[in-house]
Amino acid sequence: MSDCVFCKIVARQIPATVVHEDEHTLAFMDIGQVNPGHVLVAVKKHADNVFALDDAQAAAVFRAAARVSRAIRDAFSPQGLSIYQANGSVAGQTVFHFHLHLLPRHEGDGMELTWPVKNPAREKLLEYAEKIKAKLG
Repeated sequence: MSDCVFCKIVARQIPATVVHEDEHTLAFMDIGQVNPGHVLVAVKKHADNVFALDDAQAAAVFRAAARVSRAIRDAFSPQGLSIYQANGSVAGQTVFHFHLHLLPRHEGDGMELTWPVKNPAREKLLEYAEKIKAKLG
């Protein structure tokens, strides 16, 4: 897509600090570093979000994420690592090109993720599961 910033990075029209590249993915330093070693792993072929990924892209992006995460661990010795990914504005997506954030974590680093746990009854969970399974085929 001609107006997509990540497509421009993949096409080398915009500079990026690349740490890994393969047939389907490009991993580069996030310019908005939360902690040292914060990397984005993006698919090369444009896909707006997780719903648009094909199976090869999905496999490749998580394979690259695991490989780069191990390198981040070895390079920066974080206490942990969070993987963040959002789909749609309401979910917090700001760049509409599928990517994962690999974020090294340290105690007291200021990052927080909270959600209001609902704890539905087991019967409701079974109902939800059946709806999903019906769509899986």
